[in-house]
Parts: sequence; C-alpha cells; structure tokens
Amino acid sequence: MSGTTTSGSERTAGVPRHGGGGANRWTVLVVLCVSLLFVALDTTILYVAVPSVTEDLRPGPVELLWIVDIYPLIAASLLILFGTLGDRVGRRRILLLGYGLFGAASAAAALAPNPQTLMIARALLGIGGAMIMPATLSILRQVFPDRRERAVAIGVWSAVAAVGAAVGPVLGGFLVENFWWGSVFLINIPMMAVMALIGRWLLPESRGERNGPWDTVGAVVAALGVLGVVLGVKRIGSGETLLGPTTLGSMLVGVLLLTVFVRRQRKREHPLIDMRLFARPAFGTSVGCIVLAMLALVGLQLIAVQYLQLVLGLSPLETGLRMLPLVFAAMAAGLTGSKVLQAVGPRVMVSLGFVLTAAAVLCLTAMDETDRPWLLVLGFVLLGFGFQSTLFGAYESMLSEAPADQAGGAAAIGETSYQLGAGIGVALLGSVMNAAYAPGLAHVDGVPERASASAAHSLGEAYKVASSLGGTAKSVLRDAAQGSFVHGLHVTLVTSAVLLLAGAAIALRLPRRAADAGDRTDSDGTHCGPEPARANTGR
Repeated sequence: MSGTTTSGSERTAGVPRHGGGGANRWTVLVVLCVSLLFVALDTTILYVAVPSVTEDLRPGPVELLWIVDIYPLIAASLLILFGTLGDRVGRRRILLLGYGLFGAASAAAALAPNPQTLMIARALLGIGGAMIMPATLSILRQVFPDRRERAVAIGVWSAVAAVGAAVGPVLGGFLVENFWWGSVFLINIPMMAVMALIGRWLLPESRGERNGPWDTVGAVVAALGVLGVVLGVKRIGSGETLLGPTTLGSMLVGVLLLTVFVRRQRKREHPLIDMRLFARPAFGTSVGCIVLAMLALVGLQLIAVQYLQLVLGLSPLETGLRMLPLVFAAMAAGLTGSKVLQAVGPRVMVSLGFVLTAAAVLCLTAMDETDRPWLLVLGFVLLGFGFQSTLFGAYESMLSEAPADQAGGAAAIGETSYQLGAGIGVALLGSVMNAAYAPGLAHVDGVPERASASAAHSLGEAYKVASSLGGTAKSVLRDAAQGSFVHGLHVTLVTSAVLLLAGAAIALRLPRRAADAGDRTDSDGTHCGPEPARANTGR
C-alpha cells in the first residue's frame, strides 16, 4: 500500500470526496491546470511591464533586477520544502494555502507604492508559487492511478505549463498597453479566490506515510542549496563576472549544501526524498532530460525575443503573437502525448523529441536581418512540438517511477530540475551569445573606439549609443551591431542544437515501453507505484 489517505470516508488514493468513485477526476485536472496556468504566467508576464515599472517606481538597476528575478528564485528554492511538506501534512492543504498567499501577494504587488514593496510582494508570490506547483503535479499523480490515463493528464498539465510561460508576454503586453503595469498582477486575484473555493470543495486530500518526524533541517538545507545554485547561475546570466561572491561563491555554497542534504537523506530512516529513486535509470535519466531540455531552450527563447523586438522591430504584443505557433504546437504535443507514448515508448519519444527540437533550432539559423515570417512559423512549430514531446515523456517517466506516497517529493524534484535548467540555460547561452556578439564591434570604421566598446555590451546598448552619434556613424554602428547580433544568434543556435543532440543520446537510457517502469496496483485498486531499486544507501 502507498499509505495515501483521503479525507472523509473515501480510502482510495486520489478519489474526490464528491462525484462518486473518482468520476470527477477530469474536473480535478481542470482545476489543477488553471492553478498552474496562473503560476506559469507570472514567470514571464512581468518582462514586458519592466519599462512601465521603471518609469513609475524609479527602481535602481539592482532593485529592478531583483524585482524580475526574485519570483523564480524563491519559487525554485522552496519547491522541495513544500513538495515534501505536502506529502506529510496534505497536498490539498498546501495547495489551498498557496492560493491564498498568491492572491494576497498579487494585490500587494499591483498596488506597490515603491520598488521595495514590489520586491517583497514578488518574493511572497514565489513562496505561493512554490506551494502550488508541486501540489498540482502530486495531486494529479494520486487522482490518476492508471498510467494510461495519467499520461493523458500529464500531457494536458505540461501543455498548460508551456502555454502559461509562452503566453505571459502576450497577455502582459496587452494589459500594459491598455491599462497599467499593476494589472498584470490584479488578474490573479479573482482566479485564486475562485480556485480556493472550488478546490476546498472538489479536490481530494492525500498524503504519504507519516512515519517519523519531518526533516525540518534537511528541508531548510535543500532550500538554501537550491537558492545558492540558482542565484549564482542567474547572476552569471545577467552579465556579472564568474569569479564573484554572488556568482561562483554562491554556486559553491549551494553545491556544498546540496551535498550535505543528499548525505543526510541517505543516512535518515525516514528521508524527505528517497535517494534510491535516482538509482533507477528511468528516474535519474528523466530528471537529466528535463534539465538539459530547459538548459538548451530557455536562454534561446529570451534571445529570440530580443531578435524579434530589436532586429525586426516588433512591439512586445507583436512579438508575443509571433511566438503563438510555438504555443499551439506545444499544446498539440501535450494533448497527443499519451497516444505517442503508448505507441513508441518513453525512449523513442524523448529521443525523437530532442532530435526534432535540434532540427528546428538548426532551421532557425537561416534567420537574418530580413523578416521571414514563414521560416519563423515553421521553426517555432517544430520547436514547440519537439520540446513539449521531450518534456512530456520525461515528466511521465519520472512521475511513474516514484511511489505514490512520495509524489510530492518527486514533483518537487521535477519542478526544481525545470527551474535549475532554465537558470543555467540563460547563463550558458547568454554567455555564448555575448562572446560571439562582442568581437564584431571591437573596431567599427568611422565609429569612436569608446562608442564601439559601449555598443559591445548588448544590442540595446548599441542602439542607445548609435542614437547619440551623428552622420554616417549612427547607421554604420546600428548595422554592425545588428550583424554581430545575428552572428551571435547563429552561434547560440548551433550550441543549443549540440546540447539537444546530447540529450537525445542520454534519453536512450529510458525504458523502451511505458509498461517497463513496472507500475503496480494493489488488490484493492490502490496504486502503489514502482518499488525503488535497492541500492547501497550508505546507512
């Protein structure tokens, strides 16, 4: 038995209290996906509102950086804490508390009178998001004990996650252009209130076995460790030097704390996360595929946004609309993922997803200073379908490998991998982009050396410098900067394709068939999940 309990008289894992025998599980999926949608939206919706926030609140450069970054930073660091806490005290309880905090923090952010208040509100949003994200996936794991149905549910869940992150700039651009920057937060309030009311009535309560005390010290160590690593990679991605206290120093401290966490979990009789899960090839490989997929593509997505806005001259709203083919393709991949998984198995699905995504990335190397809408549509469709197929197959394999009573911990590991891969991707691909961009502006004929040096920092900076020049130097510098940016984009695309092909090779360690993961069901119909491999745990 998994040890999962439900509220009321129902004893079968994942059966809602209302609706009889789990007939409402698809309604539960809708509630969970809507919750995830708004959390995912907040990851990117603020990007297009930054100029308006800057004009209204006048934050300094460091304050503005923290306003943007503190939400994903706090969310990533607390996923393991709240995921495992949900296994202990109840996933529904954590989810409902997350709704309340997310709504209250959204109100504080929308009405923030100064940068400090907005920063604190964004941090609280991160805490609320960390409570909501793993809870949605772990409840889904309980509500859908049958692996085939669960695969369909995970496909919908993962498609919604992709839609939320991708639609964020489109929705944000619309709201900022028609209202004011605070409206990007206000939209959360009524939805969180509705979700809290519906969730309290409809969602089932479930938890894992509550044997032994909850490892409070371990949860804090894990949170601080992830915080250190993600902070370091984000600071590198923002252009800070590698050898600094907030970059390499932060990452070293984070890695040290995570090492302490792993050793502590291996020695405890009742760990937060059973490290033996990583001894199962499907689980460890799935986590690695999630990290690598995000690493290869998130930084690339940010660079693509800069290309559309700064090279092609599109507005934030037009930029978001241009990326909608990626969103629709990702939705299609998520909705058809279950059938594809059953037909070809996790190994082929994830490997081919990586290969298809790499092909799409290489297709986009044909982009230059000329707008080619159909090329972008083709590239984004292939990119969205391949990327979402990869994430779907990896998430489904990872979650199916975890026992039902550890669903919260497994979901937290998956979400942490997602966030960590995204942070590393921004840092790595951003560094590749800068290294390829800057040399082209070292010496520009007819442009002062100091102006060229300033323009080498970024394309946006190059435009500012060019606007201050007169005569032909202005157009010469702009053309040189655009050419260097496109060259850097091509180098970054090729680098991303290499990483994706490496992911395809790693994915060959996944099972051939979905059934190979060895899901088990007790005689009473309660899903127990696979038995973890009995590896040497050092106890």
